[in-house]
Amino acid sequence: MKIALVNGSPKMSHSASGCLLDHLEALLDNENHEITKHSLRRPKLHQQVAQDLSTCDALVLAFPLYVDGIPSHFLSCLMQLDECLAQTEKEILVYAIVNCGFYEGEQARWALAILENWCQRAKVRWGHGIGLGAGGMIPSTANIPLDAGPNKNLGKALKRLARNILQRASDQNLYTTANIPKLAYKLAAEMGWRRSAKLNGLKRHDLSLRR
Repeated sequence: MKIALVNGSPKMSHSASGCLLDHLEALLDNENHEITKHSLRRPKLHQQVAQDLSTCDALVLAFPLYVDGIPSHFLSCLMQLDECLAQTEKEILVYAIVNCGFYEGEQARWALAILENWCQRAKVRWGHGIGLGAGGMIPSTANIPLDAGPNKNLGKALKRLARNILQRASDQNLYTTANIPKLAYKLAAEMGWRRSAKLNGLKRHDLSLRR
């Protein structure tokens, strides 16, 4: 089986989506399956990439939640891709991992609904998706094993996804978050914003200024 892992984050490196796909790749059987990786950071989809994706048996789309939806550059790529997918006779399954800065993974439900509608347009089969909360901490916990510490829920979700991909099965969408209290995540996020502001020559009160 040919599986494509598609990173829809606009970041050049160290993206949460990339970390999630790396975790998932480790759970898939590379010896018996061909796994290709693609990073779509621009709104233009190259024809060769579209053709390669249309020959896959399964597509795994990973991207960050932007305004409760799909990042515009990635949505543009999907709109170009559906024309190519609709022409293939192969039954392609689509799975998704949506990470959001909110603590609650349920915030990704509308983005997953958009993908389900896109699958109908592209004439491919929707497998299921994961809505993952606390996405802002994923890169910082990349070296923590799945099923350990804050990654316990993530490990369960990705193992379920990997199993369904290999079995070509559909499933219910799954919503989960990191294994830390919501208050701890909020405090860590605020600390991160203050650190970024300082690195850019700003002070704490500058974060709340209105211009």
